[in-house]
Amino acid sequence: MIMSKFLGTGVALVTPFRSDLSVDVQALSAIVNHVIDGGVEYLVVLGTTAESATLSKEEKQLVKQTIIKANRGRLPLVLGIGGNNTAEVARELRAEDLSSFDAVLSVSPYYNKPTQEGIYRHFKAVAESSPLPVILYNVPGRTSSNMLPETVIRLANDFENIIGIKEAAGDIVQAMKLIKNKPKEFLVISGDDMLTLPMVLAGGSGVISVIGQGLPKEFSAMVRYGLRGDLDQANHLHFQLMDIIELIFEQGNPAGIKAVFEYLELCSDVVRLPLVEATADLKQRIGNYISVSQIV
Repeated sequence: MIMSKFLGTGVALVTPFRSDLSVDVQALSAIVNHVIDGGVEYLVVLGTTAESATLSKEEKQLVKQTIIKANRGRLPLVLGIGGNNTAEVARELRAEDLSSFDAVLSVSPYYNKPTQEGIYRHFKAVAESSPLPVILYNVPGRTSSNMLPETVIRLANDFENIIGIKEAAGDIVQAMKLIKNKPKEFLVISGDDMLTLPMVLAGGSGVISVIGQGLPKEFSAMVRYGLRGDLDQANHLHFQLMDIIELIFEQGNPAGIKAVFEYLELCSDVVRLPLVEATADLKQRIGNYISVSQIV
């Protein structure tokens, strides 16, 4: 089934930039190979971590084509298509060439602060417009509205092509309510790296991760151990990774993960305004963690 493609670790890929702020396609290709070699299960294209809000239409096409080419059909691809203009999101879903993708990830509308009924109707339009399976994305810290479990379950029951949710409310109780009440095959995917293992052990399906692209071998192994119920091995890796997860989000995403990539010599730490690069102090602590922990 389509859902089995998205069990385990997906990674929300960054968009590497050169010093002149242009897209670094060579670095992006290297990162794709890095995460595939590290054992992740699928790739997420043009999500929040990709700084997609700062990319032009032409740059988004360049990013998509670069990832498709580098992937060479090895892993499933999920494309981020969302926004707070429902009609425009629906239009994009109908117009976009989605032939290389396996699903879309669509964020709950931001800024407008819709009611639960408004969120339901937005995703009704998304489901009716999308030729691909849809993964909902709830991230109240960015959208200023929380998609409640009741709304998610309603959508899951009403639309067969809504197959899961990336749940990033940072609320383990809310996640457990979703897992408890969801349809059998519906995917509850962690959107919080730190809460990934607890969610998996409670019955979640895995994660769409940020740190999982920097340290794909260890993070994806942790998730697989969790899915198999191997608690000792999963906890060992979880506790090993906790410090670096805290570090990469200390000054925002993707500044932290790009500092990891700079240390690994995969891409520069350049981000686009209004984001700024991690401070020298944070970069040093990230580098010290990786070198001392011997995770890589």
